[in-house]
Amino acid sequence: MFDKILIANRGEIACRVIKTAQKMGIKTVAVYSDADKHALHVKMADEAVHIGPPPSNQSYIVIDKIMDAVRQTGAQAVHPGYGFLSENSKFAEALAAEGVAFIGPPTGAIEAMGDKITSKKLAQEANVSTVPGYMGLIEDADEAVKISNEIGYPVMIKASAGGGGKGMRIAWNDTEAREGFQASKNEAASSFGDDRIFIEKFVTQPRHIEIQVLCDNHGNGVWVNERECSIQRRNQKVIEEAPSPFLDAATRKAMGEEALALAKAVNYSSAGTVEFIVDGDRNFYFLEMNTRLQVEHPVTELITGIDLVEHMIRVAYGEKLSLTQDDIGINGWAIESRLYAEDPYRGFLPSIGRLEKYRPPAEIATDDDIVRNDTGVYEGGEISMYYDPMIAKLCTWGKTRSAAIESMRNALDAFEVEGIGHNLPFLSAVMDHPRFNSGDITTAFIEEEYPDGFEGVTLPDAQLERIAAAAAAMYRVAEIRRARVSGRMDNHERVVPDDWVVQIDGRDFPVHINADKTGSNVLLNGKTLRCESNWTPGDSLAVIDMEGGPLTLKVGKLPGGFKIRNRGAEMKVFVRSPRAAELSKHMIEKLPPDTSKLLLCPMPGLVVKVDIEVGDEVQEGQSLCTIEAMKMENILRAERKGVVTKINAGAGDSLAVDEIIMEFE
Repeated sequence: MFDKILIANRGEIACRVIKTAQKMGIKTVAVYSDADKHALHVKMADEAVHIGPPPSNQSYIVIDKIMDAVRQTGAQAVHPGYGFLSENSKFAEALAAEGVAFIGPPTGAIEAMGDKITSKKLAQEANVSTVPGYMGLIEDADEAVKISNEIGYPVMIKASAGGGGKGMRIAWNDTEAREGFQASKNEAASSFGDDRIFIEKFVTQPRHIEIQVLCDNHGNGVWVNERECSIQRRNQKVIEEAPSPFLDAATRKAMGEEALALAKAVNYSSAGTVEFIVDGDRNFYFLEMNTRLQVEHPVTELITGIDLVEHMIRVAYGEKLSLTQDDIGINGWAIESRLYAEDPYRGFLPSIGRLEKYRPPAEIATDDDIVRNDTGVYEGGEISMYYDPMIAKLCTWGKTRSAAIESMRNALDAFEVEGIGHNLPFLSAVMDHPRFNSGDITTAFIEEEYPDGFEGVTLPDAQLERIAAAAAAMYRVAEIRRARVSGRMDNHERVVPDDWVVQIDGRDFPVHINADKTGSNVLLNGKTLRCESNWTPGDSLAVIDMEGGPLTLKVGKLPGGFKIRNRGAEMKVFVRSPRAAELSKHMIEKLPPDTSKLLLCPMPGLVVKVDIEVGDEVQEGQSLCTIEAMKMENILRAERKGVVTKINAGAGDSLAVDEIIMEFE
């Protein structure tokens, strides 16, 4: 077996590979840019080599710099992770020329299947059903518009070398096709060093289901079930699960056999994924093959017990696959939620900065429940603007889909992140969404269920009552502590009352508390709710044992109450005496400032271009400027008709969140 491998990647996937290498007794080498000097993967590895400035096109995707690191450390093999150089055949060739093993497929397979245009042609030759599209290269935006009209809108504009949602746009008309072509081309060049673009028909109401394959260099191969990846936003997967709640055994087998046949047709070895679009009648169409490890591979590992990274390493070393198709089963259900550094209340725009608090739920593994968190960050670390905004992949496993979902709900409630915007509230909202729970999902789920963006969660009355009871019990504990503070006035005894009014988002919940040594009985709306907890004032997480299951609350301080997050809802909860609650209704609410005549930068980023000038009259929906952040270009559009009176930023300027870009009369 290899003595030392280098991981040509960063973040959570680098940490993930290091964990398996350590388990196998293999030493590891990390590479890092200036921005990642103190990153977790650097701390975890046995050795680390600096490879350049923060931009990936000056560090992580520069083959010569990775090769220098290989030579410096004497690494015998390289695992590329996903993204960056993972599907770059020139990188694999460079390693082969040095006698270094590439922990991935052969160069021929990368070239054949890693390129989206070539892979579609090969699939057609193998009589695999593919989505209609234009397989040739597209020179400019005019040609893109012409081809889009020939195919018929809507169309998907995609980077040939793309992946992970980068370089992808859906166009519904000529204007969007023209803008989408240029934006996809720019993103592809920045992220992959390859700006080739192709266009295909966008199938409405599709499910995105992919098959995991695993092959060796001796002609052996297996398909390792499927993953449902239909919960997507901007073509970026957000929640994945295995198995799919939609497939039947016959369709699963047909897709698996077709995926494996396609892999064997190009003499594939290592782990790879064949992606399909599946319609409502379970007809499936080949999309592409990712010749690398997928981001969402943990859900496959959780339902099969197979360590895909270990098998990739063993195959690269030349070992025969130790698995046969009969060894592959499905045990239980697994779900993965991707935690992103993005603000769901600002249209999911990237959020960067320091992780002032980062405390994932405890990882557990029992016969009934598994919680796994793949991450590449730590408390106090920085989320950089230069890379993908994913912070962690939270995974849960249960014996059934409903059990896995419930485990995920509890794990998300217990996940503490502060200092940056994050999508924890949105992930929790999806877990409670009736349509998701029924399994009736498509890739349009987020667009259809949140057409105006994510505006928070309204909890049902039963859950609000549980929160109100818990808040009252917690506040009573804090009041008792305050009543016992030393240095009190003589002849004065502070008495903590039993009657309170809990106010949540304008609603009043009168409560009466009967407390004992182990907890509190809270009388609310004619019901008695028993609350027991080890929570003490100052704790940022409270787990309240109540009838109906434990209640997990993220708790922050407020004068006279708490900031509470639960099940995706973020609430200000005040606990007041009946008289104080009555008087609070006369308090004047502070209104936010009027920014309707300003264009504010929605996220920290770089101005790519400004499309208008002072004095221009703009129309609703017109493009105003383009901001680049975390390798993605974002077009900012006018919300209403107006005249530009001032422009404060130009191309090349670096802006902070909420910085004023332009003003209108």
